[in-house]
Amino acid sequence: MSYRKSVHWIKPLVFLTIGALILCVTQKTGAGADTVRVAYSSPTATQGILWVADVGGLFKKNGLDVQVIYTRLAIESLVAGEIDFGQMTGALMASARLQGTDPVMLAGVEGVLTDRLLARPNIKSIEELRGKRIGIFRFGAASHVRVLNILPRYGLTDRDVTLLQIGDSPARLTALLAGSIDATLASPPDHQEAVRAGMRVLLNLTDLNVPYQGVGLVTTQRVLTKKRDVARRFVRAYVEAIHMVRTNPDVSKRAYVKYRKAKDEKEVQPAYETLREVVKAKPYPSAEGFKTILADLSERVPAAKTANPKDFIDVSLLEELDRSGFIDALYR
Repeated sequence: MSYRKSVHWIKPLVFLTIGALILCVTQKTGAGADTVRVAYSSPTATQGILWVADVGGLFKKNGLDVQVIYTRLAIESLVAGEIDFGQMTGALMASARLQGTDPVMLAGVEGVLTDRLLARPNIKSIEELRGKRIGIFRFGAASHVRVLNILPRYGLTDRDVTLLQIGDSPARLTALLAGSIDATLASPPDHQEAVRAGMRVLLNLTDLNVPYQGVGLVTTQRVLTKKRDVARRFVRAYVEAIHMVRTNPDVSKRAYVKYRKAKDEKEVQPAYETLREVVKAKPYPSAEGFKTILADLSERVPAAKTANPKDFIDVSLLEELDRSGFIDALYR
């Protein structure tokens, strides 16, 4: 299945109800609080800001009764109005916006490529991926767009490989270990499990030093217009959660244990440290990171050629907090 044939992947899905999408829901209650739904699409380390905000009581502190939802269809739910916010990659929300929907990123967690390109042990170089099967989340998602960024650097195109839509990172790692695919991308520290099982790291994408907007907090322009005060308080809770990640490992690791369904805090230590190392106190999304994403998509999505990276970002609420001195005060 080619990407060109699948570019409209979002349209037949936007009318699905959230009841059909929810895999895991955590509810908080609070008298008089505004009810908010937020979704994340993968249990990777950089998704932890939402988890910490929940376990740390920061949503409740800001007058929000938040349902945290795990679903692989976060972007569809968002553009359909089934949820208010989503935590997802810049590539996923950019693909949707290029099709005429209205998602915007309010805050960014990571601004450079950090994944590892993993392969079966018999594959010793990226060039040897020619004719091989590479597993991705789905067409238009971050794992797909990042592969599009990597292949040309080594004389390959997406026509030289077979791209298979497998699912999130755990599903792709399972497929790699089972031999159903030959290579895939995985975020640290989750790639270590595959390495221990004998898989080979072909490339640490950090070495490329490429600006790339990874996970971030996303909403729609409709929500910003209709529920601006709710969005303001959500961004404040998000910024406070980042502070908690950077300064309170006890609460943070409890959140990771809960949401990654780990047996203890020792198991989640590497994942927690991964997030703490990459997240910034002032989480401005990267316009340069969106520029890279649009460049990678431009040959397959004509609208990407003329798109302005700044149109994918709305930092007005984050700037309000920053100008008020709120963020600086957290770290004094």
